[in-house]
Amino acid sequence: MNKVVYWSLTVAVAGFLFGFDTAVISGADKPIQQLWQTSPLFHGAFIMSSALWGTVIGALAGGIFCDALGRKKTLIGVGALYLVSALVSAIAPDPYTFSFFRFLGGLGVGASSIAVPAYISEIAPARIRGRLVATYQFQIVFGILVAFLSNYLIAELVGLNWRIMLGIEVIPAALFLLMVLGVPESPRWLIRRKNDIEGGRAVLQQIGEAVGETENVDTVVARIQADAQQHKKDHLYNRIYAFPILLAFLIAAFNQLSGINFILYFAPRVFELAGLDASSALLSSAGIGVTNLVFTMLGLYLIDNLGRKTLMLIGSIGYIGSLSVVAWAFHSGAGGFLVVFFVFTFIASHAIGQGAVIWVFIAEIFPNSVRATGQSLGASTHWVFAAVITLVMPFFLSRFEPTGIFTFFTGMMVLQLLFVLFMMPETKGRSLEDLGKDVYEHHLS
Repeated sequence: MNKVVYWSLTVAVAGFLFGFDTAVISGADKPIQQLWQTSPLFHGAFIMSSALWGTVIGALAGGIFCDALGRKKTLIGVGALYLVSALVSAIAPDPYTFSFFRFLGGLGVGASSIAVPAYISEIAPARIRGRLVATYQFQIVFGILVAFLSNYLIAELVGLNWRIMLGIEVIPAALFLLMVLGVPESPRWLIRRKNDIEGGRAVLQQIGEAVGETENVDTVVARIQADAQQHKKDHLYNRIYAFPILLAFLIAAFNQLSGINFILYFAPRVFELAGLDASSALLSSAGIGVTNLVFTMLGLYLIDNLGRKTLMLIGSIGYIGSLSVVAWAFHSGAGGFLVVFFVFTFIASHAIGQGAVIWVFIAEIFPNSVRATGQSLGASTHWVFAAVITLVMPFFLSRFEPTGIFTFFTGMMVLQLLFVLFMMPETKGRSLEDLGKDVYEHHLS
């Protein structure tokens, strides 16, 4: 069991790089626009969202590479992309070079959002699977916190030097690349894709797949083989998978229609609009990272106890309340403190709900035969919405009051609440193979 926890945490470091890479750009937002004198539309389309368009391509291609090369080799490639992107974007001489290498980093983010949840879900015992897969989200928010704190400290010590802010990512990227070389391949990938029964069995024995479960390793191997034989010709775009496809699409779309990436990318700008000075805005952004981390830890503790659906209900209600108050505060001019407090409440709602659940849920609802491609669909949906929202927000912030923007996000979260209440199934505590059977039974019903 110690090995499965260690390997899960090692692989989840890709999430730290994901979070750091996502949030570090917030400190470079305005300095880069002033340096290269870019228009709001160009700034949003290239500077701020180039990495996100990379995540779309990375998420779409991630499933292909995960199935063809394996989860481990895909993760090694992810580490290399993060390393190169951080190094070159920090010394980029112009906005086009900067955008291209941020795009490469985005490829790593997108591919990691497939490979990490797939890998951890396929090595983890069912009773702690949610907690272990959610360590990826913990690492994401830890990376976000470190990025915000790093930006603040650099700004205080050496001024708004965006090159140092971005370049410091080279250190964790190099460490991740070294660490991931030491993890084994996913046993389910070895058995399903390579027909390497002994290799898969050896990994299952190492990680203690059956510890605390009712089945031994041989039984687990037999079930994986039977599932592989029964569904060896399956492909994602089959009518059988219409329901999990719809679930993945909706949970991913709602994740971004909450406004979470808008807050993470433009937090300093939002707080300045609420009346804070530049230094206080950066420090408040660091507070977002702390709040995110604390409530993500709470979500990790609760996800295998309360379940995925209950956390989504709690998060949805928190979204609606906090976003409504922020919209009202901007409309009434109620003051910066109220905006900061309820933005923190919004982050807490996200962390305990969508943040803790999304990657776990998408990794669970697809059967073994189409897991990587199903995750690819869900993750690419997530990143398309993230990229579009990030692309248009500098323009909308220059044309519209924040009240309308936050009111829109509130309405979307009312729709998410309806989705959770009437469509979302519970997946906690069940084997991946049993969850796969539910897909076929739902299709036949």
